[in-house]
Amino acid sequence: MHPNWLLPEFVDDVLPREAKRVELIRRKVLDLFAVHGYELVSPPLIEYLESLLTGSGQDLELQTFKLVDQMSGKTLGIRADLTPQIARLDAHLLDDPGVTRLCYADRVIKTRPAEGDMSREAVQLGAELFGCSKISADIEINRLMIQSIRLVVNRPLTIDLGSVSIAQSVSDWLKLDINQSISFFEALQTKDTAALKEFSMDYEEGAQKIIMALPRLYGDVSILDTARDVLTGVPGAGQGIDELRNVYQSIKDEVDHVILDLAELRGFRYHSGMVVSVYVEGETSPIARGGRYDHVGESFGRSRPATGFTIDLRRLTQCASQLALEESQRKIWAPCTHDDSDLLEKMKSLRQSGDIVVEDLLGEEMDLGSQGYTHKLVKDAQSWSVVSLNN
Repeated sequence: MHPNWLLPEFVDDVLPREAKRVELIRRKVLDLFAVHGYELVSPPLIEYLESLLTGSGQDLELQTFKLVDQMSGKTLGIRADLTPQIARLDAHLLDDPGVTRLCYADRVIKTRPAEGDMSREAVQLGAELFGCSKISADIEINRLMIQSIRLVVNRPLTIDLGSVSIAQSVSDWLKLDINQSISFFEALQTKDTAALKEFSMDYEEGAQKIIMALPRLYGDVSILDTARDVLTGVPGAGQGIDELRNVYQSIKDEVDHVILDLAELRGFRYHSGMVVSVYVEGETSPIARGGRYDHVGESFGRSRPATGFTIDLRRLTQCASQLALEESQRKIWAPCTHDDSDLLEKMKSLRQSGDIVVEDLLGEEMDLGSQGYTHKLVKDAQSWSVVSLNN
């Protein structure tokens, strides 16, 4: 292969058949967002690095490509995640004191593929809700996330619910400093019981039991009762447990399985409450992720409650069933002639009705079926008619 044709590792082209499906699904999901009151925004692909990484933590910094702006000499970043940009829009450009609902469908590029991904480039499709700290906002966002996936995916769904706020309540109760808290959260996230055992040795027996119980609080809804008993002496933990139960009750009939995991702390550096992941049966990595991140706006000078989710659009496309439009839309072959007004008018009418009509520029014999055609235009004695290739 000629070296000029090679793409970088974990970067690939999206060819016509898949690109068409991606676009069809993008439109369907954005239409769903719109009828729920979410307004579409499209932030720039590049920003000054400082702004792009504000409030997002070290993980995103490592995933961000950096370059020097030839106009200002400042360092720019190519976005690896859209959420900080959406928070910036809410904080500075919209300045709405009430509830703001925003959605997006844009590309992100990462220095390395995320775990389970086969590409460093993705299209993030998501929705964010600002200005409401009530659990009703989390319920709305989670229902919308599930509906977005159900719109095109027929396979069983499993949703994994966790809570950073419960672990933060334990951290506050233990009076951990920032470095101790990060070590504690990392050990919980990986369920590293050996590290947690060593960490707990500095505390009295009651605290040790709570620390060692956290990674075992995993399973069905019954673990919330266990968690309430274990964490009864930890201020604030009960509120996090109640929030998980409320969201569970609101979504349990919309998915096939719900797993509750109080040691699921993905993105703990910027998430402040519930964290959610959605898995499609047969897939090893989540198709969607979400959660509450009330403190990100502080870095932009306007602290606002916030919750949202992101779906990997290409992965959603790969998991999608056959779409109705794909099944019904006809692809029609037409001869190429520019002086037949009846033919031109017929093609115009067919295209306006949603059919694909392609003119044969070369006029050569070809297997129309192998090219995806379903029909062709033929002229009878008086007019042009659409004829199925199966006839």
